[in-house]
Amino acid sequence: MKNILITGGAGFIGSHLVDHLLEEGEWAVTVVDDFNDFYAPEIKRNNVRAHEKNSGYNLIEADIRAQSSLAQVFNQTQFDAIVHLAARAGVRPSLKDPQLYTETNINGTLNLLEQARQHSVKKFVFGSSSSVYGINAKVPFSEEDPIRQPISPYATTKAAGELLCHTYSHLYDLASVCLRFFTVYGARQRPDLAIHKFVRLISQGKPIPVFGDGRTRRDYTYIDDIIAGVRAAIDFDQTNYEVINLGESRTVELRELIALLEQQIGHKAIIDSQPVQPGDVPQTFADIT
Repeated sequence: MKNILITGGAGFIGSHLVDHLLEEGEWAVTVVDDFNDFYAPEIKRNNVRAHEKNSGYNLIEADIRAQSSLAQVFNQTQFDAIVHLAARAGVRPSLKDPQLYTETNINGTLNLLEQARQHSVKKFVFGSSSSVYGINAKVPFSEEDPIRQPISPYATTKAAGELLCHTYSHLYDLASVCLRFFTVYGARQRPDLAIHKFVRLISQGKPIPVFGDGRTRRDYTYIDDIIAGVRAAIDFDQTNYEVINLGESRTVELRELIALLEQQIGHKAIIDSQPVQPGDVPQTFADIT
């Protein structure tokens, strides 16, 4: 059995990855998650209930900002790989508390990289974000495009995480893959994300918030495709440092998304028009060639 650490393994993407690895039967999976109140912790606890029945699963409630807590985790198990998904998520919330986002997403990532270095872990997979591209005039977005102008604290922390991974890859031969996720959707999606929120509100006959004119575009990517990409990244060995877009490579206008949801739900959406939000980008579009 190989040992893998998944941070944020009780969340949306993390819990699906745990499903996949436990089903493979070749991994002893350790999950670190702090069950914070960004959204209802009970949602995450529901995500892990089935996992806790598996003998190959170990759940540790810990905060990646606490180096001492992480040291205990790494002292208990020699990990073959780390998939780092724990983060404070979301562009708009990061504007309200940039300090928290910096402490968690930058310092927390550094803490994990340090533990990986000290304990000679061979592989580090980092969950990054399409938000690092900022307002990118060139479409689709390529991994070679510059990411020097993020427009939200969240995006900045993800770009910084990628740079830290590169540094540790260069200095300490820690093979690292940074995965830029493009608007992930599917079962267990966070309740603050558009599809989950819109389905709930439309079904209840309540207004849905639409920021701007509804012409923003997103590259929506199904959770199973994301998990396939993360799983491939764990085995990737062609380079010591790599950045990879995980997207559908199809961009959908918000108005089109709402129309599709209306059709599926059988109810007309009530639109609550709001100003364009600071930190939001007009579009995302992954180049996956």
